[in-house]
Amino acid sequence: MPKEPAHRAGVVALLGRPNAGKSSLLNRLLGEKLAIVTAKPQTTRGRLLGIVTRPDAQLLLVDTPGFLAGSRPLEMAMQAASEEAAADCDVALLLVAPMPGFEPIHAEWLARLAERRKPVLLVATQCDRPEAGRSVWPPPGVHGHAGALRVSARTGEGIEALVARIVSLLPEAPAFYPADEITDRPLRFLVAEAVREAVFESLAQELPYRMAVDVVDFDESDPALTRIRANLLVERDSQKRIVIGRGGEQIKAIGIHARREIERLLGRQVHLALWVKIDPDWLRKPKRLKSLGYC
Repeated sequence: MPKEPAHRAGVVALLGRPNAGKSSLLNRLLGEKLAIVTAKPQTTRGRLLGIVTRPDAQLLLVDTPGFLAGSRPLEMAMQAASEEAAADCDVALLLVAPMPGFEPIHAEWLARLAERRKPVLLVATQCDRPEAGRSVWPPPGVHGHAGALRVSARTGEGIEALVARIVSLLPEAPAFYPADEITDRPLRFLVAEAVREAVFESLAQELPYRMAVDVVDFDESDPALTRIRANLLVERDSQKRIVIGRGGEQIKAIGIHARREIERLLGRQVHLALWVKIDPDWLRKPKRLKSLGYC
């Protein structure tokens, strides 16, 4: 009798610049929305695991904040998330957006991953965009990778080929998680992320980057209605006034946007209460960042 193909499983790190399409690709591979996605760069702040279970393999997809520099505690935590994912993965996906394309930072990471003997797939994202067709892929003279593919998280183009190539590179191993699990993150964290996505969509300029969300109450005692209370953390009173808005209009809009997403996530009706709290040191305290799930 022909031998059954071996089951494969392992960690797949999604690496690249902010706005390279890592979170969108994670959601497409999962087949549902787990990671928050906005048009603003650096929306992702920490590690997020998405679990894809197939009959022949289990892919542990690790979304990362992206390559960035900075010396503040939050920036250092975001850098560490990418470094840890690269160090711990079995396969690395190095994502490159059409604009600005393959850059020296990509070559640097490709070399670092090669030194660690990590198989790397070069993935050109957003291939449905007109500008994506103007570039040669893979770039001439780029070596040390296990393949170069083009994908579109929006249309699904190239996704099946990408998954097949990832599976071929994973080690033989049993599944690490039950088939019905899609992440190891608690619901509180996912709810906080949904509120933060609403903040990014509702507020302009730099303010969303200076804010965090802390879920302080999560009551599921009523099977028909989950009651959630969350604090929107800002650094000073002037930011608080902006978030609340004239007559409370801004925070109301944030709440409406967030509640819809949380109800989709939980599959039930939600009562969401948002409060704005001044916490001047949340960005500078590593322990506070850890309590918020960013490191």
